[in-house]
Amino acid sequence: MTASREAFEARLRQIGADRYHDRHPFHKLLHGGGCTPDQVRAWVINRYYYQHTIPMKDAAFMSRVEDPELRRIWRSRIEDHDGTAENEGGIRRWLRLAEAVGLDPDYVASRRGVLPATRFACDAYLRFVRERPLLEAVAASLTELFAPKIHAERIEGLLANYAFADDAALSYFRKRLTEAPKDVAFGLAWVLDHADSAEKQDAAAAALEFKTDVLWAQLDALHHAYVTPAEIPPGAWQPDEGLLAGRAA
Repeated sequence: MTASREAFEARLRQIGADRYHDRHPFHKLLHGGGCTPDQVRAWVINRYYYQHTIPMKDAAFMSRVEDPELRRIWRSRIEDHDGTAENEGGIRRWLRLAEAVGLDPDYVASRRGVLPATRFACDAYLRFVRERPLLEAVAASLTELFAPKIHAERIEGLLANYAFADDAALSYFRKRLTEAPKDVAFGLAWVLDHADSAEKQDAAAAALEFKTDVLWAQLDALHHAYVTPAEIPPGAWQPDEGLLAGRAA
């Protein structure tokens, strides 16, 4: 039986309450000031791979969209990350964070040292958006429903607990506080409009669950490699690599 619009939205929001990665132990450690400098650096390096994937995902989505109005609206997501003449973009802001924590931004941008699980999770998300129905691709993006809360908590936690944190270093998160709500308002309305059967609602909910798995898996890998049991897999970043000159590991 097809749920009402209100009930279906409540179902989607409950997925975030139950499964979003703000519940992960690594995030609690990061926000609470419990990460070492190298653990923060490992997070910045690996999260960059996700940031790098997002505009590629959005471009793949747009390549499948026949409605020019939907393409026009979706295009701003790519510009938010890649930048424009007026907006430097989220990727550049993330590299500023990398510099602030003592990493060479060229090393981070090279995507060397990324954990295998990070690559697999992000690449799986890109394939999902390339291959699954448009409804599921849009529904997977709805983790943005829950992002402003985690960004606000992250800004507060990093400012309170880490010497590197200042307005310049955290500009990525501050900008997303205004960008993400705009994107998700459209995406949520589009999913609610187009999930017009029980089967489509189930598929959209499963897509959102898949995306929470993508985010959770990245933090699982970080925690295993750099916290407990601190077993860094072959080829992944080692604490003496990719540092700015004069910055100790």
